[in-house]
Amino acid sequence: MLTTHHRTLIKATVPLLESGGEALTRHFYQLMFTDYPQVRALFNQAHQASGQQQRALANAVLMYARHIDKLEALGPLVGQIVNKHVSLQILPEHYPIVGSCLLRAIREVLGAEIATDAVIDAWAAAYGQLAELLIGAEEQAYAANAEAPGGWRGARGFRLARRVVESEEIVSLYLAPEDGGTLLDFQPGQYIGLRLLLDGEELRRNYSLSALGNGREYRISVKREVDGRVSNYLHDQLQVGERLELFAPAGDFVLRPSSKPLVLISAGVGITPALSMLEAARGSGRPIHFIHCARHGGVHAFRDWVAGQAIEHPQLRHYVCYSEPREGDAADAQGLLSREQLDQWLPAERDLDAYFLGPKPFMAMVKRHLSELGVPASQSRYEFFGPASALDS
Repeated sequence: MLTTHHRTLIKATVPLLESGGEALTRHFYQLMFTDYPQVRALFNQAHQASGQQQRALANAVLMYARHIDKLEALGPLVGQIVNKHVSLQILPEHYPIVGSCLLRAIREVLGAEIATDAVIDAWAAAYGQLAELLIGAEEQAYAANAEAPGGWRGARGFRLARRVVESEEIVSLYLAPEDGGTLLDFQPGQYIGLRLLLDGEELRRNYSLSALGNGREYRISVKREVDGRVSNYLHDQLQVGERLELFAPAGDFVLRPSSKPLVLISAGVGITPALSMLEAARGSGRPIHFIHCARHGGVHAFRDWVAGQAIEHPQLRHYVCYSEPREGDAADAQGLLSREQLDQWLPAERDLDAYFLGPKPFMAMVKRHLSELGVPASQSRYEFFGPASALDS
């Protein structure tokens, strides 16, 4: 049980986490992968090399310590963690492994003089509270997925039904269940977990669902990453008819019901969840502004499809910005998306819903532009997509 004394000790560690949290989480991962190699499949090793995963965990631990007295202040963080865990099938038996390695890392990095027995006991109680919260929420999601029409629990076998090259970097894979059954519906913007066995090693990844469900197959659209072991396999080796396994759809970055003008802003492979959002919204009659940024036309996926939607649905406006256009490329703007250009492409009325998706620098830029253009933060939702994201590696 987490006592008042425990909470006091946890909060006292916040300054240490602020200054050295990433070193602690780096050591944590080293311990866990050495002592429990069976959990490696749950983590993207490319993210380990880049430090992205360590930074993400350090931030989550820091947020938890800061709000140990009022966990509701964590806001969407808990939901994001639960959805990611569900998509990768994190199970109750994984939590004791993580807990033991985390406590050991705290002791070994901070030293016994700082990480005293009392501090370790406090963190053990705190971790137990967090694990109980997450396990309960994840079980609710697993049960709901299993009970819903077309749903399932755990892994389900799928076959590659067909593949379509969308650009020089992105290929769409259409995946059908090998049992011939119906498929669980999902919310626009969600993703699926994928499990593969490559050279005897199990690997798991998340990929956005890039088209609305039809009950028969799912579509994911995968960007090739230079060092992406899974993405390169999916591009070059997975053949039509071959088998892989999927976990049920998850994710809390979804299109919310609204009648306000909808603005979808994406860059690169960030276009993939925006496509299902566009499909879902196109028949609503609400104004839609679809803005996509790419380096050039060769890597711009789905341009013709979106342009065709704009012809069929007059309330949809489609804009393109190329940062490094090739000769002959047709774009509405060139260079990085400027605030002035975005101002021209947004609806005149700034009471709107904005969703933006892309690499971190792009996200920061768009977030700043929207704020300066009078779009309240409460009306903006965003998701990170890029080379360091499990969603496209």
